[in-house]
Amino acid sequence: MIFDEFSIKTLIRPVADFPKPGVIFRDITPLFQSPRALRMVADSFIQRYVEAEFSHIGAMDARGFLIGSIIAYELNKPLVLFRKQGKLPADVLSEGYQTEYGEAFLEVHSDSLCEGDSVLIFDDLIATGGTLIAAANLVRRMRATVFEAAAIIDLPELGGSQKLQDANIPTFTLTAFALDDR
Repeated sequence: MIFDEFSIKTLIRPVADFPKPGVIFRDITPLFQSPRALRMVADSFIQRYVEAEFSHIGAMDARGFLIGSIIAYELNKPLVLFRKQGKLPADVLSEGYQTEYGEAFLEVHSDSLCEGDSVLIFDDLIATGGTLIAAANLVRRMRATVFEAAAIIDLPELGGSQKLQDANIPTFTLTAFALDDR
């Protein structure tokens, strides 16, 4: 299936003033409600990574779990879950980061990766880059490497994709929105 950026963008719903006034939230729920669109998104990522050399897929809590788990299944790669603080039951590593709304913490099981592992990390979108940079720091603390950070959406005006690149983390997104796009 050929990727159609326009049809994907029309299925990403802008929600004004959520979670706070002045923010336009990019809701991917309608995209996941369309079997054709979800297949187009998944197939695009699969085509990009099917022959790539990495060992694991990392997925960010919570919307990154949706696409990350599909790609892990399709590429037959182990899935590493990066969760919000307090959600994992065993020994964890924790990393603080700044969001658009304040400080948060990301955690991962401390035995998820080993030296020599290479991780493709997924989230639904790149905004300020805080979540993906925190995940990359956790990957590196386990002596593994980040292959690439991937997302469906980039919000380049918030600077996250540039911060990731500045941190030597290659990035890939399927589409981008300006902050004022409706």
